[in-house]
Amino acid sequence: MALRLVLAVLPDERLPESLLEGLEPSRSLALSAGPGRLRLEVVLPAGQVEALTDRLTARFAGSEGFQVAVLPVEAAIPPLEEPPPPPAEVAPEETGAPSGQARISREELYEDVAGELGVRPAYLAAVALSALVAAVGLLRGDVAVLVGAMVIAPLLRPNVALALASALGDLDLGLRALRVGVVGAAVALALSLVAGAVLPVDPASPQLAARAALGPGDLVLALAAGAAGALAFTSGLPSALIGVMVAVALLPPLVAAGLLLGSGHLAEAGRALVLALTNVSCLNLAGVATFRLRGIRPRTWWEGERARRAARRALLFWAAALAALAVAVVLSWRSTGTLPL
Repeated sequence: MALRLVLAVLPDERLPESLLEGLEPSRSLALSAGPGRLRLEVVLPAGQVEALTDRLTARFAGSEGFQVAVLPVEAAIPPLEEPPPPPAEVAPEETGAPSGQARISREELYEDVAGELGVRPAYLAAVALSALVAAVGLLRGDVAVLVGAMVIAPLLRPNVALALASALGDLDLGLRALRVGVVGAAVALALSLVAGAVLPVDPASPQLAARAALGPGDLVLALAAGAAGALAFTSGLPSALIGVMVAVALLPPLVAAGLLLGSGHLAEAGRALVLALTNVSCLNLAGVATFRLRGIRPRTWWEGERARRAARRALLFWAAALAALAVAVVLSWRSTGTLPL
């Protein structure tokens, strides 16, 4: 697990003795920052940062001059060694993540997911470019071009943010993620629809036909992609490769629906759109469950209760949406007499 440097300015000239209890910092330093103020520098595993920041916040929140910053430790001279795990008698909730799970702190995760979340020109440009590249890849049947579109992965962040909002009970983040995701999906669908209207589209081509049918493998892929995306963010791993996996479940069926709709193949477009909606349901269902299993929860107990209710409602909503879509797919199978695998 990576190391983090926690910098804090405390409105207290003395370091509380219980502040680092149960933690295993590689280095810690307390320096005077002026009359009545203390500067604290602690290097410790990323999985223990949340316990320290929660203690600091519980003790000094609202105090004038209180500040905390968390920075990644890229290198140190002399080299730092990762400390052993905390003693077994320390309760899991006192060391950040649940026992046996190393993850980044709640604050780092929130910044990673929500920090750049918004309907900005760069986001819209990324959606437009990825949709156009995906459209070319689908029309040409070129898997390499499709992978290139997935690397951009503009729809990864809003979906992960929506799952995180459900896990934390954060309504503001949920509404923002929903707005960003809907706008991005609308842009991709509109551009692919225009492309389908002006370019020749063959619904029987392998890449398009694969996105106009829903089978058990697609559900497994979407569930795995949602869990992988949540794991990547909570572990502090680069999201590029996970973005490719999530984009497999989101972007191609959405662009395929637009291409088929623009070219007048309404039945195939409907099936591709059902696949896209099913994948969104699976992604968020797996994402919410993974965040909860990884111990992502608010700091205080009353916020935690609200988050538990929000997570239960989100899981029920996405499960109900998935069940409704599954019924629609089964009815479609019966009407056509085919069963995609």
